[in-house]
This record gives sequence, structure tokens and C-alpha cells, in this order.
Amino acid sequence: MNVVHGVTGMILLVLWLAAFGATVFALIHAVRQRPDAFTAVDKMTKPIWLAILAGALVFLLLGISGFGMLTSFIAIIATGVYLADVRPKVDEVQRGPRW
Repeated sequence: MNVVHGVTGMILLVLWLAAFGATVFALIHAVRQRPDAFTAVDKMTKPIWLAILAGALVFLLLGISGFGMLTSFIAIIATGVYLADVRPKVDEVQRGPRW
């Protein structure tokens, strides 16, 4: 029975590390972007996204310390929205379309 709990714990740790890395990456990306790029693509402003991603990072840290998986899910969803929707459009408006 300990082996099952050990394997499950390791899987959850790897998933948490991936979520943590993605959130840190998204936060660093958001910090480095121009503020007008967010409004140019009709997304929330840069300070709002910085607050959302910083909150996601805090939620992930709370999730690993035992406050439940709900906080981790909220953080993963917020990070996923930024990486899948906001980041590509902000990059495109600053670099131009990729052809």
C-alpha cells in the first residue's frame, strides 16, 4: 500500500512542478511585455494579468502546503488561459504575424 501512495505522491509532485514552472514562465512573460500590447488585442490590462498570475503562483504554493487541490486547479486554469489565449496574441501584436 505504501508503494501506491509513493507513486501517487510522485506523480502529483511532477504535475505540481510542471504547473509551477508554467506559472512562473507566464508571470515572467507578462512582466516583460509592453502594457499597451494587452489592450491592443482586447485583453485585460497588464496589471490585471500580473495580479492574476501572481495570485495563481500563491494558490499553487498554498496547494502544495495542504490547502487542497481546488487552489491548484484555479491556478492551473488561470495560467492556461494566459498561455493559450493571451500570450500568443500579445506576441503577435508585438512581432507581427508569423508567415
